[in-house]
Amino acid sequence: MDSKLDKGYEPHDVEAHWYAFWESEGLFAAKEEGGDNTYSIVIPPPNVTGVLHMGHALNVTLQDILCRYRRSKGDNVLWMPGTDHAGIATQNVVERQLASEGTDRHQVGREAFIERVWEWRKQYGGAIINQLKRLGASCDWDRERFTMDEGLSRAVRKVFVDLYDQGLIYRGDYIINWCPRCHTALADLEVEHEQTDGKLYQILYPFVDGEGGLIVATTRPETMLGDTAVAINPEDERYADLTAEKVMLPIMNREIPIVKDAYVDLKFGTGALKVTPAHDVNDFEIGLRHDLSRVKVIGEDGCMTAEAGEFEGMERFECRKAIVAKLDEMGLLKKVESHDHGVGQCYRCKTTVEPNLSKQWFVKAGPLAEKAIKAVETKKTRIVPEVWEKTYFEWLYNIRDWCISRQIWWGHRIPAWTCQDCGEIMVRMEDPDKCTCGSTNLEQESDVLDTWFSSALWPFSTMGWPDQTQLLKAYYPTSVLITGFDILFFWVARMMMMGLQFMDDVPFKDVYIHALVRDEEGKKMSKSKGNVIDPLEVIESQGTDAFRFTLASFAAMGRDIKLSVKRIEGYRHFINKLWNAARFTLTNVENNPDAAAKASKSRAIPDRWILSRLNQVILQVEESLEAYQFNEAANILYKFVWHEFCDWYLEAIKPILYREGAQEERNATVATLQRVLKDAIVLLHPFIPFVTEEIWHHMPGAEGSIMKAPYPAAVDEAVGLGPDKEAEREMELVMAVVTAVRNIRGEMNIPPNQALAAIIEPTDDFAKEALARESGLVSNLARLSSLEVGGKRPKGAATAVVDGASVYVLLEGVIDLDKEEARLEKEIAKLTKELVKLDKKLNNEDFLAKAPDKVVEKVRGQQAEMTEKREHLESNLEKVREIHGDQG
Repeated sequence: MDSKLDKGYEPHDVEAHWYAFWESEGLFAAKEEGGDNTYSIVIPPPNVTGVLHMGHALNVTLQDILCRYRRSKGDNVLWMPGTDHAGIATQNVVERQLASEGTDRHQVGREAFIERVWEWRKQYGGAIINQLKRLGASCDWDRERFTMDEGLSRAVRKVFVDLYDQGLIYRGDYIINWCPRCHTALADLEVEHEQTDGKLYQILYPFVDGEGGLIVATTRPETMLGDTAVAINPEDERYADLTAEKVMLPIMNREIPIVKDAYVDLKFGTGALKVTPAHDVNDFEIGLRHDLSRVKVIGEDGCMTAEAGEFEGMERFECRKAIVAKLDEMGLLKKVESHDHGVGQCYRCKTTVEPNLSKQWFVKAGPLAEKAIKAVETKKTRIVPEVWEKTYFEWLYNIRDWCISRQIWWGHRIPAWTCQDCGEIMVRMEDPDKCTCGSTNLEQESDVLDTWFSSALWPFSTMGWPDQTQLLKAYYPTSVLITGFDILFFWVARMMMMGLQFMDDVPFKDVYIHALVRDEEGKKMSKSKGNVIDPLEVIESQGTDAFRFTLASFAAMGRDIKLSVKRIEGYRHFINKLWNAARFTLTNVENNPDAAAKASKSRAIPDRWILSRLNQVILQVEESLEAYQFNEAANILYKFVWHEFCDWYLEAIKPILYREGAQEERNATVATLQRVLKDAIVLLHPFIPFVTEEIWHHMPGAEGSIMKAPYPAAVDEAVGLGPDKEAEREMELVMAVVTAVRNIRGEMNIPPNQALAAIIEPTDDFAKEALARESGLVSNLARLSSLEVGGKRPKGAATAVVDGASVYVLLEGVIDLDKEEARLEKEIAKLTKELVKLDKKLNNEDFLAKAPDKVVEKVRGQQAEMTEKREHLESNLEKVREIHGDQG
């Protein structure tokens, strides 16, 4: 193989090439039969309408790290990819297309509309998959699934029919989230709550018998037209003497009862709650308990119904204004105050969602939830970090029946038919042609299933269920699910329920919950704030590897990632550092082609040290990845490659590599160099797959893809790889002494290339022997013209103390102490003057009150930075004066 790497690493030159190579070689493919060691992950299916965002990028990067790592451990890995049909989102996209053509879905008809959606999917639906590939995702793309595939559709239908036959699916009236714009029910997850500056209205409901009445507080006066009761808490002392049983509903002049219910919050408003069972989920439950009627006053179009009386046909928010005005006119509006509260919006069109009474299809979730709770309680499925178990349990213990019907056309149409003659409902695996009464006048349910219904079957439907396939036998349950906390209950819990119900086993052994990717200030990214970082733009400018390594390095368990382009640029420097180290290594391997074969077991201390450190890194990376501590693994590798391998080891071995003669020692060092680079890129491959593949193909003796390289062995006696505490202790002492000399250079403003003389006074026998043995190494790394080990402190020397020795650097004739003292005094005076200005500004109350927070924080940052710099200079000045006085 060609051992010469280009001078600089250009990501664009290699990424597309190597991804195509991996696919053409079938390196992502899982064996159907599995084998002894199987590992499987199902990708959280992105919406077919989606584009790569930071959530996808983090999620897929972490999955890819695990899959590539497990392949190196010898596992047969199945990473199942696919996309979700995203019912509402996809229908909205195609409806916008139709609108631009001057038509709509109702004009083209259901069948033609569905054909248009399939055409759109064929043309544009693969965009998100191509973007995942740019990220380096090593999914088994030949197995790519789509939630509307024929096989998955059959699975969805069987689950619906079986649950219906078991009495776990029913049709009934319930409060659902309704979008008046999309004209469909929405899952709780599809409702986004935005804090809104609203109003709280206090309204008097007069007693039917006698004077006075109850004052209720509401944020939605328009719903009062559908009130069927007023509720108070039986423990509320304010109403202990209340004898009235009814109030008159204002405007509608309808008598409604006063009921007592423990749900009423004693601390909210007046303690009297208007009850509108048709327009609030909690009121609906109160209505069930007290057998209240349900009056629907807001229609599916967001306008008032005939039940709203004189307000019929009025848009709901216009109606609110009209009702408030009328109540005020009647003297019944007692108080209006500002009230911040969360208002639900449709996640797609941002229309305010209307809680509405509707006839829908539901899954009776309670019985299914019991198994899902037990599975986590018994650790059959582990949630990592464990703190998320509480959220999981709270949702399942308080679970409500799941509304699974959606009033759209794109999706799995509910397999239920109603006989138009006798009213019988038939739910079948095959379309019925006639009713049991003999009638052929059948009408299929027009609603489709909630997208999450099909997604809940994803871990087993993608593997061929309801057929008992070899893939299911080999790879179910899956090893781990990686997902965000925001869909812990809406997707994860539902997969748990369905997996346990239909596969009689959990869908995954572990669930790893990753955090959010925020901007550099810790704020959530949003287009409206203008702080979104586009993954595709970052990949274009910085390369995929740098982007992936940044995400992994900051993916600390339970802590959100604060991301900035500067941080990604920083890890691009790491990629370049690795590249240059590889060029250096390969050049030396090329110049010493027989080094590995002729290397003796006797090795210099830098070689022994780096091999011992490699031993620890191999074990630590494995331990970290097994525990889902991605940031720990990434940072261990970063420190090892950048600081230990590049900064110390490569510098330490240059005299050996360039010294005339000493071929035996050079062979051992080149062999070590080659082995360390090889193992390092195999360890790094799951994180930065492209650059490591490129380097791998220039390594002598490397065959095939790095994806087939086994995870490095931590011990290999043939090359000296293994724990060597003595070598580590000795090298750490050398590095401490060298660092001490370098620090003195910096403090005394001595140029790096100016040779210095030093004396080391060891304080124990180990240090004495080790430093005497490695004096040449210390002199080379510290750029010393002379080094005496065992001497005493001379006059006029700068001193540093390390563990095991005192280090003295002779300064006589090196620097002019008078000039250095004057320079430091001048720098300190300049900083002091600047700090006085900053202190004055920060003590100015007018500035603090009027300046933007960012400006104030910037000034505080400058103050802290200058204060720290002045303290550092003062410390250096003290040292100079001490040395000066010592000379005098």
